[in-house]
Amino acid sequence: MFQSKLIIDNRDEDAEGKASFTRLDPISGTTATIAAAATADDARWAANAAAAAFPAWSAVGPTQRRAILLTAADRLVERSGEFAAAMTAETGATETWCRFNIELGAEILRDAAGMTTQVCGSLLPSDQGAMLSMGFRQPAGVCLGMAPWNAPIILGIRAIAMPLACGNTVVLKASELCPQTHRLIGELMIEAGTPPGVVNVVSNAPPDAEDIVEALVAHPAIRRVNFTGSTRVGRIVAQIAARHLKPCLLELGGKAPLLVLADADLDHAVEAAAFGAFFNQGQICMSTERIVLIDPIADEFAKRFAARASKLRAGDPRISGLALGSMIGTEAVQRVKALVDEALGKGARLLAGGTTHHSFMDATVLDHVTPRMRLYREESFGPVAALIRAQSIDEAVTIANDCQYGLSASVFGGDLGQAIAVARRIESGICHVNGATVSDDPHAPFGGVKASGYGRFGGQQAVDAFTELRWITVNSRREPYPL
Repeated sequence: MFQSKLIIDNRDEDAEGKASFTRLDPISGTTATIAAAATADDARWAANAAAAAFPAWSAVGPTQRRAILLTAADRLVERSGEFAAAMTAETGATETWCRFNIELGAEILRDAAGMTTQVCGSLLPSDQGAMLSMGFRQPAGVCLGMAPWNAPIILGIRAIAMPLACGNTVVLKASELCPQTHRLIGELMIEAGTPPGVVNVVSNAPPDAEDIVEALVAHPAIRRVNFTGSTRVGRIVAQIAARHLKPCLLELGGKAPLLVLADADLDHAVEAAAFGAFFNQGQICMSTERIVLIDPIADEFAKRFAARASKLRAGDPRISGLALGSMIGTEAVQRVKALVDEALGKGARLLAGGTTHHSFMDATVLDHVTPRMRLYREESFGPVAALIRAQSIDEAVTIANDCQYGLSASVFGGDLGQAIAVARRIESGICHVNGATVSDDPHAPFGGVKASGYGRFGGQQAVDAFTELRWITVNSRREPYPL
């Protein structure tokens, strides 16, 4: 059992009145973590600490910031056992998913370290005579990062790494479902050398989430907000940020389509679809939820994919050795099972899986999914793949775009020119040709369109998001004014 306190000004702190909440292990139902339950005053305290630390941290040179981020990456790898233990206890993750989080989390830190020297502006032409005119980028101030439970290390680190690289201080609002895992990120950064107040971590009881977000976003020192999570909660965050005129970067839900064209390598497409649909029990924003099949290859793909999925069973990752672990809780299993049952009741065919027990669900494949079924459009966020038939490429593209979401997508085809042309027609922030929908490079522009959010994490786009662009001029001579 973990005891998780707030981190404010590089100190472990109890919440006001020593209030706490309990996070249960989704598999055993026993206590995983007793975490500090911050009040709005605690949240403001964390923002104040970050604000006080900002002037000095923003003046630190890129070499020192780079060294701290690189040290943090090394320490993350060294402490991988602690991170994996917390992540499994709080989310039911498999060893493979924990390792993936740790490895990619370290790469995100290293990539951010490399960007410390890329916070660049530009020289501008001027009509004002002999004058230096600059587009100048500088740290924005205190950045609020909010990360979810499903990829807690990857997304917790992503919420703060680039803001820190740009010279901002941060408040990380931990997920209520993995407070200890997110707290460890704060510990990591302090061990790496961030001064007091530069990284602060706040946890809160689930009923208090909206009050805590409101208090943090409203705080005058908070200048940037980034949130990764569901579209439902993302709308709330965006509305709060809009009321306070705070720029907001949102990476929200998804229902990624994978299109299999008639000339695709079916074995490759099957493997990519299985990975995309079932890795981490389908609890990834980029998970393959819809597989759109052109008629000539639909039956053959369905047969091969069902055979592959039928081998993917779920069990306790600490003892079973099975490919799939626990979903985040029994409520999630019941919600996904309801989508499956509703689709079967309206004519879909079950090709594999459908089996559930406690917080586990085996890899599940449904064929002949149609727009009449909720599974066609609603994000399942579970180990379920819906096969949808299309008579032509045009129809396949229409099906792919017939969705409120637009995060990730894939197109499989032998004719690369045709596959790229199809990819360009899909309404998504990310699209991979002959690759899985689940893919991540820290330096790539990561984000979605439509109900999947706006703004981009990664690379120069993240530098732009977490800095202030100012126009600064220097006059070399006295100018006459017309007044």
